[in-house]
Amino acid sequence: MQLRKYKSEDCAALAELFFNTVHAVNAKDYTTAQLKAWATGTVDLNTWNQSFLEHNTVIAEINGTITGFGDMDDEGYLDRLYVHKDYQNIGIATAIVNELEQQAILSGVFLFTTHASITAKPFFEKRGYRTLKENTVIRNDTKLTNFIMEKNCANGYDWQLNN
Repeated sequence: MQLRKYKSEDCAALAELFFNTVHAVNAKDYTTAQLKAWATGTVDLNTWNQSFLEHNTVIAEINGTITGFGDMDDEGYLDRLYVHKDYQNIGIATAIVNELEQQAILSGVFLFTTHASITAKPFFEKRGYRTLKENTVIRNDTKLTNFIMEKNCANGYDWQLNN
């Protein structure tokens, strides 16, 4: 597996990976209606591209295939983290988040936050994130549950201990 920086030409592939991952991986925790509201199959590629360019966005590849991506803003908010449905549970999400957190710490950011899905919550808990509260998001008149979570690495050593 190789990690690299995002390029604008990746955007359409990331949108497709996002859709396929949500509908395959998150199906165990969300209804069909919720999956359709969350990942409609159409995203504004210009908006996504701009967001990816503004954030620290990391792409994981295996043999030239994009297998996952994640992005974190300058404040430590981990916005998106998705791993290809055919490459689950082999360390891709861990590698991406390790890289994002390490780069943030090097930039002086030690508090990380995310809105984790029901599916992703255990992953983040294992990384030392704690749940601040359960959250409800309305998308296309459909309620989706996620969790606002944070991890504080204020002394800089917590990151090394939890990875």
